[in-house]
Amino acid sequence: MSEVSTARTGGSVGARATGRRAGALAAAGARDHQGMQRADRARLGGLGWGWAALGGAGSVVMAVAGPVLVDRRTIVWWYTVRLPAGHAGAMTVFYVGMAALVAAWLGVGARLRHADGARPGHLLAVGALWCVPLLAGPALFSGDSYSYLAQGMILHLGLSPYHDVPLVLARHGQAHLLAAVSPFWRGTTAPYGPLFLGISSVIEGAVGGTDLVLGVVLQRLVELAGVVLVAVSVPRLARGLGTDPCIATWLAVLSPLVLLELLAAGHNDALMTGLMVAGVTLALERRPMLAIALCALGATVKAPSAVAVAFVALSWMREQPSRSARIRVLLVSGAVALGVFAAVSAATGIGLAWLTPAVLSAPSKVHLAVTPSTALGYTVGHVLAGLGAGMHTKALEAGFAALSLALTAVVVLVLLWRVRRESLVASLAAVLLVSAFFGPATWPWYLTWGLALAATLPAAQRSRLLAGAVALLAVEVKPDGILALPRESAPAVLLVYLLVAVTAWRLAGRSARVEVAASREAQQR
Repeated sequence: MSEVSTARTGGSVGARATGRRAGALAAAGARDHQGMQRADRARLGGLGWGWAALGGAGSVVMAVAGPVLVDRRTIVWWYTVRLPAGHAGAMTVFYVGMAALVAAWLGVGARLRHADGARPGHLLAVGALWCVPLLAGPALFSGDSYSYLAQGMILHLGLSPYHDVPLVLARHGQAHLLAAVSPFWRGTTAPYGPLFLGISSVIEGAVGGTDLVLGVVLQRLVELAGVVLVAVSVPRLARGLGTDPCIATWLAVLSPLVLLELLAAGHNDALMTGLMVAGVTLALERRPMLAIALCALGATVKAPSAVAVAFVALSWMREQPSRSARIRVLLVSGAVALGVFAAVSAATGIGLAWLTPAVLSAPSKVHLAVTPSTALGYTVGHVLAGLGAGMHTKALEAGFAALSLALTAVVVLVLLWRVRRESLVASLAAVLLVSAFFGPATWPWYLTWGLALAATLPAAQRSRLLAGAVALLAVEVKPDGILALPRESAPAVLLVYLLVAVTAWRLAGRSARVEVAASREAQQR
């Protein structure tokens, strides 16, 4: 009896000792884990400060060199740094900074593949570091900010930006503002929705129409709000689709296209895209009425968001069990969208003047070497001329543009017919990318419409080709807003497009074969 008791006592003492050692080891492990988490946070979730610092330095360098490179003699930015070797030296410094920013973005993307501790918040901290110098710098890569201010001033003066062109400002004591607008656009009516023109009018009223620098900075803050909407929505959208929210944030928010062509340039596509992506996110979370309202609000900034209204409404309709329920959904969707249009039109005092085809006509005024229809028309025209069968190049470009528009319309209708809530993001991203790429003018910032949604899809997150394409598109426009590729480069551009298409086709085929082989192997097991 005593031997048994002693054995039990010894066993319990040993067990307690073992438990204390296990507890101590667990506590030490927890402390180590907490220490690793603190270190991980200090290293931006494993991303490291090196790439963040490089990108920040690149942004600062571009902001420093920018005022010298922007040819707007009527505007003196709030700072000017004179660099050695004048304009040529500033250009060299600027492109060094741009290369540093693009390299840093690619470097962060590479680290994301291995940084298990990274969170979207870490990436947003890096993005804030990169964008602040650009927000304070001059309007780069485009002079559209001054067109926005001119159209806002027209509305502020009680005129209609849809009937009166910026040239009218010369008769209203605003010659300095008119001088800041590109001569190419001084005779063009506004191609934007009433919400954006109302915001521009408020900005012009606040700055008195005299301080163009402050006006540009305030416009940028409006576009920053759109990027913030994307930053908030994209991680939620990625989680809803079961993809990586960090890679989605890297592609949709930290992209050089966003930082340079939306924020530094001040393009209103940022605000439209933010409202649209927020709406699509709500649609995926089964809040369709609010989703339609936000997408319709985006359309009062710029027209492409109206496509999202249609896709969200039809995806919601197809979830209904009966014909009467489907009709009711379509009626409700139309009422919500029209209600938003009416409210914004009334609030801005514009009325229905903006609901005209002229709102969509501005891009067709530009002929870019990177636009597929232009590149094809230019190339075919010169080939025919070389063969002695000369045909007017612009007529060919117009013909290919019409064909491109027709094919794009077919793609839109097919995807609209087939859309379901499960395929909403992929279908809408495809439509927006196709519309931007094959539209009348393939400006690089137009591609951000679809890229913000495509960033949440598995194929885009796996693609290395997409990251390379974004990096190249980011340097396509010169600091003064002129495309770096002249029309004479159209044949070379067309060749590049063909090579990229063939490469993408082969990679897609290889990926499909790998997936089929993996599926067969899994079935055999």
